[in-house]
Amino acid sequence: MPAITIYTTMICPYCHMAKSLLDKKGTVYEEIDVNSVPGARDEMTRRANGGYTVPQIFIGERHIGGCDDLYALDAAGELDPLLAQ
Repeated sequence: MPAITIYTTMICPYCHMAKSLLDKKGTVYEEIDVNSVPGARDEMTRRANGGYTVPQIFIGERHIGGCDDLYALDAAGELDPLLAQ
């Protein structure tokens, strides 16, 4: 399974929804709270090519996007194969 990174904040409902789906899939992910980790928001924005809202999700080096993007991948049947790589 590729490394998964999700940039979050504690109060973001979309972050909780994204993590819930990843948990349901049995994944292990690194969660980075952009309000608690110095420089994390700048790092996230750079990695996400300007994306500044949370969550920002990466599977391996692939930028997935946010919560809606993650759920869209799942609905299209593309998330499980991506996680299995």
